[in-house]
Amino acid sequence: MTHASSTWPAVLARDLRLAMRQRGDSWTAVGFFAIAAVLFPFGVGPEAGVLARIAGGVVWVTALLAALLSLEGMFATDFEDGTLDQLILSGTPLPLIVLAKVAAHWAITGIPLVIVAPLLALTLHMPAEGYVPLIAALTLGTPTLSLLGAVGASLVLGARRGGVLLSLLVLPLYVPVLIFGTAAVEAGLTGIAVKPPLLVLAGFLILALTLTPFAASLALRQAAQ
Repeated sequence: MTHASSTWPAVLARDLRLAMRQRGDSWTAVGFFAIAAVLFPFGVGPEAGVLARIAGGVVWVTALLAALLSLEGMFATDFEDGTLDQLILSGTPLPLIVLAKVAAHWAITGIPLVIVAPLLALTLHMPAEGYVPLIAALTLGTPTLSLLGAVGASLVLGARRGGVLLSLLVLPLYVPVLIFGTAAVEAGLTGIAVKPPLLVLAGFLILALTLTPFAASLALRQAAQ
């Protein structure tokens, strides 16, 4: 138990340290998020009323796609250099290692997206009532995106064109999070109760925390054989 409890924080710290050195995934996700959101006014027109109506959906769709960009590398490097085999043989429960990798992914992609989202919402003329629900929904929803993405990333290890396969696997799973994340923002903008969609997002997060580490672990063991 002591060995297990010391291994997964080491995996988390290692991934965070590597991310801080490279900073590629975080900047790529944030850059895509910002560029995609800024491009929407060019497509739908600069009218403030139109942009305000679609702001919540635009921010959520772009955040979802931005989180998807860095998923393929969650396990790929460890798979290619043999680190994954060592982690499997370390005696630490593999679901704990998966959770550590997911936590690192969310820290380098999800947290920056949550921080940048209000600034992008401002450029889309979102009313002030939508900011708190937007931040709350993204805080609950982006960890779920990382958890679901971990399952997809583990399933495509070693596959050709893994990024395309990953998108096909993960995007359908993201749809419920997108629906209720956008619903929370809309509820805040229209003055109705924000709590129900946020509770659903919290439920998705709990369910993902319960199931996805084991599903990803099975796929990782299969890939390592």
